[in-house]
Amino acid sequence: MNRFMAVERALRTAPPYALADTVRRELAGLYAAEAVEFLLADYSLTMLQPVTTPPHALPPVSLHNGPAGRAFGAQEPFLESLVDDRLRVHLPVSVHGGRLGVLTVTLPDSEDTRAALPELAEIGQVLGHEVLVADRETDLYLQARRQDRLTLAAEMQWQLLPGHSCSLPEFDLGAQLEPAYAMHGDNYDWSSTADRLTLYVSNGMGEGIEAALLTNLAVNALRNARRAGIPLADQAALADQAVYAQYRGHRYLSVLMLDFDLATGRAQVVDAGCPQLLRLRGGAVEHVDFEAQLPLGMFEETDYVAQELQVEPGDRLVFVSDGVYTVASPKGEPYGDAALTRAIQATRLLPASEVPGAVLRELTGHRGTTAPDDDALVVCLDWRGR
Repeated sequence: MNRFMAVERALRTAPPYALADTVRRELAGLYAAEAVEFLLADYSLTMLQPVTTPPHALPPVSLHNGPAGRAFGAQEPFLESLVDDRLRVHLPVSVHGGRLGVLTVTLPDSEDTRAALPELAEIGQVLGHEVLVADRETDLYLQARRQDRLTLAAEMQWQLLPGHSCSLPEFDLGAQLEPAYAMHGDNYDWSSTADRLTLYVSNGMGEGIEAALLTNLAVNALRNARRAGIPLADQAALADQAVYAQYRGHRYLSVLMLDFDLATGRAQVVDAGCPQLLRLRGGAVEHVDFEAQLPLGMFEETDYVAQELQVEPGDRLVFVSDGVYTVASPKGEPYGDAALTRAIQATRLLPASEVPGAVLRELTGHRGTTAPDDDALVVCLDWRGR
């Protein structure tokens, strides 16, 4: 059994709470690692927190500065040459483009070490897979991801979300919600098969627990219909019925639903509310408008009709909630179309996974020191097609 397979087997058979200790022990014994640190990105994607028992026993490091943050952002190993002929390697820990954290390993700077770098990068991916599996059986990694206490509503929403990013041959996806530790009703969801990508971007009315309960009901109703193989417009109709049956029209949820054919780029779209879509194509940013239909749960037995959208290789689609558009500056000026267009242009060279955070930081600068009074959601889809 070679070294990589030995580490992989050790991680797969380790207790869920012992992944950090296991990878540390195996890399020390098989790769002569002098130090190993496993760091996870927090919910707001601003810090990398070392995984320790008890949680937060070591201070976090910035995700936007420093070598570990560079490895996380670029999703490529980053090497530091140290004194005394040592090498510190920062390895991204991710699963199908879903960025989880960084594995930092200090080793002797030798030919053997440099030859092993591809294996070490693979070990980072194996560790990512095992963390996702372990999350079902331990809170250790979920605790490491938070720099502050989540509100109950935010806890419910994060358990509902698929992750911050996803990368497959046909597309790259990135998404971020703010305030990450106290969000209410904004949400996104995606699912892919060999042939299709389904994406929902939603905004539930209300605040706190009431908004989170509404969003949980609506998103799970949409998932239930999707997993039954029901077409997009009928997914909306069934979720509409579920929300109306619970709230009788007093609460409702806006959602933009898209179902892409990965081979052709043709998409079915249901626009049931206010999330906005902008497209960057050929250097120009433009709104993509659809015929607006009623939000889910506003009236009983609403019929929904799917429209069509054609995406081309190289297109970037950016989805934003009303919590982006309506944010006011200290002078009372709304963020609006012009500022959002500038932000999309300014981030055009960033990968999709980095765009939402960059736009939200721009939004924070526009708002100034005032605390946000609504959720702000940005989702970025880069389309490559086949």
